[in-house]
Amino acid sequence: MLSLAHNTRIFLHLPATDLRKSFDGLGGLVRSAFGKDPLDGSWFLFFNRRRDRVKVLYWDRDGLALWYKRLEAGTFESLRAVGDAVTR
Repeated sequence: MLSLAHNTRIFLHLPATDLRKSFDGLGGLVRSAFGKDPLDGSWFLFFNRRRDRVKVLYWDRDGLALWYKRLEAGTFESLRAVGDAVTR
């Protein structure tokens, strides 16, 4: 079960992401796209091109954790970028 503290920040990577990436690949993407440290307690969301899968990278007290979900039907709602932003 995932639970959020009241002060947890959630960042969304808007372009499609290759979800074959794991801890190091997604951590590098957090640093380059968001300009953040993956160990700061925030949650970072990445979707595939079809938007039927999502990976969440977050720091879980003693190490990085990945949460991965695949929808059997339908897709996750698309969000639009504000200006030229690739994150939200």
